[in-house]
Amino acid sequence: MSKQFLVIGAGRFGTSVAKTLYDMGHDVMVVDDDEEKIQLISDEVTNAAQADASSEATLKALDIENFNAVVIAIGDDVQASIMAAILLIELKAKCIVAKARTALHGKVLEKIGVNQVVFPERDMGHKLARSLVAPSIIDMIELSEDYSVVEVVAPKQMVGKSLKELNLRARHGINVIALRRNHGDKTNLSPVAEDVIESEDIVVAIGQNKNLKKLDWL
Repeated sequence: MSKQFLVIGAGRFGTSVAKTLYDMGHDVMVVDDDEEKIQLISDEVTNAAQADASSEATLKALDIENFNAVVIAIGDDVQASIMAAILLIELKAKCIVAKARTALHGKVLEKIGVNQVVFPERDMGHKLARSLVAPSIIDMIELSEDYSVVEVVAPKQMVGKSLKELNLRARHGINVIALRRNHGDKTNLSPVAEDVIESEDIVVAIGQNKNLKKLDWL
């Protein structure tokens, strides 16, 4: 079912989010005070408008309550980001996701009631560092400071063994939640104990970071 999203800020991050949501079949409205940026993205989203999103009048005119979520992707202007968040909360936005530049910026956004704060530059840096140290890692999602979900090319010591033989839950506190084969063409979302790990399988697992490290994945 199609959803409605508002993206405030058409920089690299905002543009990426907006285009991806639109390509997924959703209605996407983009607002930025830079006319050139709006012209560049106007043909790739549902609607695009040049306006100051830190202005109460602008946001009121957008009927904020109709959007499933609002993404504040404002780049360098921290004050405008915080002001937009305050106004969106006052206008009863259903869900607010905001980009933060610094830890302090993120704390302020959380304090005023933003639902989710993201750090694109920091997170990309973390991913790059992990990929340099452990090239087998495809992706890693940090659920909290202690828990993560990892996608990893099956280590050699796993190949040819069943999940029962590996006994990862009992031995390491790790749960395998999916297996992908044939370069991701086939996904087993409910792996059972008898499933055998094959060469080049992609293993999706969840667990505490300290336990995941025991397998030399990180």
